[in-house]
Amino acid sequence: MHFSYLATTALVSRALAAPPKWNTPTLQHWLYSSQVDEQSLDLLDRPDIVGIQALYSWRSLEPAESHYNFTVIKNDYDKVMAKGKKFWIQLQDRTFSAGNDPVPKYMHTPYYNNGSAPSCDGDSCDTDFEVTGWVAQQWNLRVRQRYQALLSALAKDFDGKITGLNLAETSIAVDEDANNYTNEGYFLGELENAGHAARVFKRSYAVQYVNFWPDGWNNTNNRFEDSFNYYAKHGVGVGGPDLIPNKPGQEANSYVYIPKFHGTVPIAVVAVQEKDLEEINQETGQPFTKDEFVDFAVNELHVDIIFWALATPWLQSS
Repeated sequence: MHFSYLATTALVSRALAAPPKWNTPTLQHWLYSSQVDEQSLDLLDRPDIVGIQALYSWRSLEPAESHYNFTVIKNDYDKVMAKGKKFWIQLQDRTFSAGNDPVPKYMHTPYYNNGSAPSCDGDSCDTDFEVTGWVAQQWNLRVRQRYQALLSALAKDFDGKITGLNLAETSIAVDEDANNYTNEGYFLGELENAGHAARVFKRSYAVQYVNFWPDGWNNTNNRFEDSFNYYAKHGVGVGGPDLIPNKPGQEANSYVYIPKFHGTVPIAVVAVQEKDLEEINQETGQPFTKDEFVDFAVNELHVDIIFWALATPWLQSS
């Protein structure tokens, strides 16, 4: 069997209206958390923190087909609004745990081909495929239609209330010989989902986290050029799950295009997640400091928002 990183290429014909461009002249600092808990709410009291990006899985939001439960999001939103801060949704259609499936239970049927596929995370997936998570089969039209229905339902309740919503990163590895997978089908499906998100979220930002494409390393198959042109045309913001200054892999891929398309996409964002805090600055031999993260984000990537993990050291100081 052959395995590889996930991705796919093409454009959807529908023209989508772009939301107004980000109207903030300076970088904004937000929190990033898997849940809006006591720790995150306490940190929202900091005057230098604008809001919080919270994560929600598809499975948790659709307990039965076409029956949505957004109670947790609404409760989290109310808590954040009570603090006078802003709210951002990250929608997860993939996981990084073999015991955690991201799609609703009703999709585990032949009609949806199980709905999800096992995935691998790491640098050795091509030669040593170990299941470390699951990904929704966005190359499957039936799965994709249900995902877009979820996006429409979320927009109905939250468009104009939240600042933005982002879709999960584009990078992933699956068995390319299983589940009718093709790189092209994945790429096209991801673009279509991003375009749909931008179409239904007319007053809030719709953002695609794009870091790698399975068959698109260093813009092979024109994956990055085509995808970023699509985002610019259809009003999709861009971002990445990992802010790691001068990281060779990112420098050969998404870090080329995020600044290149600055001013042509509605907004650019980036996250400093827990593992990013462990990355070492090769010039100092120490973990990156806040100033080093910010300098790279502003002067190299030209982003508008950094989402910081709650474990970030500078957040722990008063």
